[in-house]
Amino acid sequence: MQWYEAEVRALERGRIRRGIGERTPVFYGSSSIRLWDTLAEDVGPGILNLAFGGSTLEACDHFFARLVAPVNPRSLLVYAGDNDLGDGRTVEQALGWFRSLADKVEDSLGAIPFGFISIKPSPARFPIVDRISRLNDLVRQEIEARPSGYYVDVFPAMLNEAGQPRTELYFEDGLHLNREGYRLWGSILQPYRNQIFAL
Repeated sequence: MQWYEAEVRALERGRIRRGIGERTPVFYGSSSIRLWDTLAEDVGPGILNLAFGGSTLEACDHFFARLVAPVNPRSLLVYAGDNDLGDGRTVEQALGWFRSLADKVEDSLGAIPFGFISIKPSPARFPIVDRISRLNDLVRQEIEARPSGYYVDVFPAMLNEAGQPRTELYFEDGLHLNREGYRLWGSILQPYRNQIFAL
């Protein structure tokens, strides 16, 4: 976990300190969230972005007490799991870290709206798409069984008619979303505004 320490400390010094006492919605997870610079435009204003680059479900679970709990958010939306599977972790390991994170959310924050964005079918990770789909299915079952949990499925909209990744949604690395990709995610999240902003 040492690899993440500098970015986590920067979040603790900056964004977290500003967010304490505000009861803001929090988006949390890996670089797919961290790089979402147009979050206010695509989803809505006032969201606190606490994602950190390269993070895994394991790292999100590990740093939850330092990054999310102090803010006491009104809602939490997570995107992670991409890097766990890309790093060779098993579906079962990643699911275990998600369960641990979800338990921490319930224990620390109570019954706030808690969502998970499905792992995207990126060109770079398409060779492991079967494992991605399996983890998505298991996380969906897990989170939807929780009283305030919900699952945001971006997976189908990111495939073309041939069932292949829509390359126009990504930068040249085939992994990170470009502006068009974030616009798509923003449109998919619109029906979940009541959960995100806890209206």
